[in-house]
Amino acid sequence: MTRKYFGTDGVRGRVGQSPITPDFVMRLGYSAGKVLVSDKSARGHLKEGDRPAVLIGKDTRISGYMLEAALEAGFSAAGVDVCLVGPMPTPAVAYLTRALRLQAGIVISASHNPFYDNGIKFFSAHGSKLEDELEAKIEAGIDAPLVCVQSAELGRARRIDDAAGRYIEFCKSTFPNDLDLRGLKIVIDCAHGAAYQIAPHVFHELGAEIIAIGAEPNGLNINKEVGATSPGALSNAVLSHRADLGIALDGDADRVMMVDASGCVYDGDQLLLAVVRSRLRSGAVAGVVGTLMTNLAFEHALAALNVSFARAAVGDRYVLEMLREKGWLFGGENSGHILCLDRHTTGDGIVSALQVLSALREEGGNLGGLLGQLVLYPQVLINVPLVKGFSWKDHPLIATIRDKVEVSLEGQGRVLLRASGTEPLLRVMVEGRDAEKVQAAAEELAAAVREAVSS
Repeated sequence: MTRKYFGTDGVRGRVGQSPITPDFVMRLGYSAGKVLVSDKSARGHLKEGDRPAVLIGKDTRISGYMLEAALEAGFSAAGVDVCLVGPMPTPAVAYLTRALRLQAGIVISASHNPFYDNGIKFFSAHGSKLEDELEAKIEAGIDAPLVCVQSAELGRARRIDDAAGRYIEFCKSTFPNDLDLRGLKIVIDCAHGAAYQIAPHVFHELGAEIIAIGAEPNGLNINKEVGATSPGALSNAVLSHRADLGIALDGDADRVMMVDASGCVYDGDQLLLAVVRSRLRSGAVAGVVGTLMTNLAFEHALAALNVSFARAAVGDRYVLEMLREKGWLFGGENSGHILCLDRHTTGDGIVSALQVLSALREEGGNLGGLLGQLVLYPQVLINVPLVKGFSWKDHPLIATIRDKVEVSLEGQGRVLLRASGTEPLLRVMVEGRDAEKVQAAAEELAAAVREAVSS
């Protein structure tokens, strides 16, 4: 589908620049509202004449207030009621939309990006990312004139005061009733983001001693040198507090990284393998979906467990689509997006961490012993600038050197060339068992790409 405004995860950009402006966001809300009013598949269980309602949550960016007001105005003008929950993790909005039987959930967030970016993403009534067909209908109406409904038909707005408590209880419900976290000292890095008032309570109420960092948002510091994209802060905190482990979320809390007592960082591949191994003890796992960036060691580890594996395009949206196609339950990205569809409809950093801690409690020992069982292969990524219109896929020099590099890895590695979806870059990735060989291969292939582009 050709998208004018929507990317792989909603609409995103720099605040104040198109499309992240108040007037555009109001028209986006209006168009989405008109689709919810008129489209039978979007209305769900609503009876004819019932007014649709949506839930709006946001992270802690200063621009969230402005965009929230614009969205509220757009939905109201379309005759759609609005439930406001304030700062709330993205997966919480997905859960609450489903639990409250609403027609859609909207999150104002740019996830792991800096504060000066923001975005709008949608969830369906079922708590999953909005279908492509509905996004297309919303896009089609954004540039149409905004015609407000009659005053008596305007949407109403109200706040859901117990939203945080509802979501905390949901998260706790995904952890086994016969287990607890007593005796563990855990550092939680909330990235100064949407989970700052949620995540510490979840783990504390399950019995852990909690030290919270990245839990003082000021509108400008979200993801700044903290969180899942900067796990060094968590490693240092775990060591200084002599904690047993650490959990780092990103700004909207849909991804997670973890740290053991020695300060070692574990990524999404390692965390997902721990979850899969835990599920295998209680039953079969049909298969797991990763992405083009999933470490080859993860694929080999699943093969040793006789678990099928498939790669989707980069992005949790594509992981979810493939899981649905195959009827599987588990997938994720090494960036920390982990999908456990037996627990939630979308990626959830808090819920994913709880699944890892459940595996830890079942097996005993420490986090390093549990997650260190997957030793990732060295992976080198080099970004090479591209000239607009350059056809790298068909270039003979690039193809020749790529073939040469693949032969040099002797079946013990993998080569990936992937154009960036947001920048004029070609991402050159090589991975394998031998770190020196991988580094040399990546540099040789990147040099070939540079030569090809310059010629």
